[in-house]
Amino acid sequence: MTRWTAADIPSQIGRMAVVTGTGGLGLEDALALARAGSEIVIAGRDPRKGDMAVRKIRATIPLAKVRFEQLDLASLTSIAAFAGRLRIVWDRLDILINHAGVMVPPRRQETSDGFELQLGTNYLGHFALTAHLLPLLRNGRNTRVVSLSSVAARAGTIDFDDLNALRSYRPMAVYSQSKLACLMFALELDRRSKAGGWGITSIAAHPGVSRTDLLHNAPGRWSAYGIARSLLPFLFQPAHQGALPTLFAATSLEAHGGAYYGPDRLGETRGFPTLAIVPPQALDETAVARLWQVSETLTAVKFHPVPCGEALSGTNTAGYAT
Repeated sequence: MTRWTAADIPSQIGRMAVVTGTGGLGLEDALALARAGSEIVIAGRDPRKGDMAVRKIRATIPLAKVRFEQLDLASLTSIAAFAGRLRIVWDRLDILINHAGVMVPPRRQETSDGFELQLGTNYLGHFALTAHLLPLLRNGRNTRVVSLSSVAARAGTIDFDDLNALRSYRPMAVYSQSKLACLMFALELDRRSKAGGWGITSIAAHPGVSRTDLLHNAPGRWSAYGIARSLLPFLFQPAHQGALPTLFAATSLEAHGGAYYGPDRLGETRGFPTLAIVPPQALDETAVARLWQVSETLTAVKFHPVPCGEALSGTNTAGYAT
């Protein structure tokens, strides 16, 4: 694993991948996978940004098999529709990278389903998306699901009494909660896959502190976070470097299910992929089980996979119960 880079990605020819997010780290993930030969769907909310991402990849890799599909992770209806369209054209999915997210909007906002925006987009949206794509994932070969956490997860707690921050909204605390939830989901999905024989390897990763537009988009370019991003670029490693732990988790033969990968230097803020430290609150079995149950209730999906051979037949093909 020493100084692993995108040049170490094994051939991905014949593999099918979905990456959520059209810019920053998601774009770097898609670019690297395309270069290795994977067929890719870039999923995001904005068709204009999606088209730009596809153009950037094809400008570098003219024969890349890549396209954009609209997906709003802040809408359970959009998530179900995206998965439905994908199940029509693909019979399997080998790699799912749950990457897209929103970070520290200064005022509390809600998704179309009434969830606090960060929790709903970063965590609940990806929880529902993975459930909807379960039949394709079960049909995949050496299937990997990689969920993006953050160094902020170290300070996170799951506030079950105010999960949607109705009583108190503190932007960074709520962001940390959402990223802790993503980590807990990744670890628990792998445990359930192993116990149920689903054939899915679930791994968590985080990018350290990387130069993306995330801090410009939600808190705003002139917020304290946005100004730091603009005026102190040396604090942030390049996006292509920040993408490495995710790419390692998604492709490397050395990556293990139920593991957590991040950068190897300066408190996991930059460097090359290595095993990251899992915060103890992510290993609280009672909290993990409760979060999973609450998430199924809120999103109206359940991870009840049907046998692989039946995954794409019948009228209820999503592999979950509503």
